[in-house]
Amino acid sequence: MDQNHEVAVTQMRMSVEKLGSSTEKYEDPTLMRFLIARSMDTEKAAKMFVQWLQWRTSFVSLNYIPDSEVQDELNSRKIYLQGLSTKGCPVLVVKIKNHLPAKDQLQFKKFVVHLLDKAISSSFRGREIGNEKLIAILDLHQIAYKNIDTRGLITGFQFLQSYYPERLAKCYLLNMPRFFTTVWRVVSRFLEKATLEKIVIVCNEEERRELIRTVGEVALPEGYGGRAKLVALQDFVITPSDDKMP
Repeated sequence: MDQNHEVAVTQMRMSVEKLGSSTEKYEDPTLMRFLIARSMDTEKAAKMFVQWLQWRTSFVSLNYIPDSEVQDELNSRKIYLQGLSTKGCPVLVVKIKNHLPAKDQLQFKKFVVHLLDKAISSSFRGREIGNEKLIAILDLHQIAYKNIDTRGLITGFQFLQSYYPERLAKCYLLNMPRFFTTVWRVVSRFLEKATLEKIVIVCNEEERRELIRTVGEVALPEGYGGRAKLVALQDFVITPSDDKMP
């Protein structure tokens, strides 16, 4: 971390204290994510950090969402956790054809937290550093109109932006049908510029090769050019840890 970043982190810690909270339990890489998300504005980053702490305390009181609270969403087997990419990022695969818009929005929001927390935790090596990122692959193959969930997509990305700043390394959209273009146009309006810049709609061979290079054949499922078998989120086992989240 360069000197300018060190100064910014120190200033942010002071700003958080002025807001009545503490950064004592969090290391510099965690705070840097909030600073980057707020263009290095220490006051805005401090406010975002405090809001995150408050949300985490109220919404994720156990510091994790147990499987039992999101069982209906898990039963659809639409999320797969594939291990780590070539640069150590957890790889999430979302099979949109297995998704239906949630009838229980609270459970869906808990499911978003559950899957993001579990994915990020899978990259810990003994403890959380604070700058871990994930790669998401949204597979739109064979989707029908019943699978379209504009609200769900917006919720997922808004949670990433508000509560998991700088956790997304890359997001690839595969096999996008023409009718989904209108849906994506609506969703895009709710995404910050920094988020949009991390999203790749895979349309040609070069973009497919980029996907393979970025993820790596070991973690990438066979159907996408890799060698891995799909592993459902609930079947992926993580050694219990007391590390902080997200």
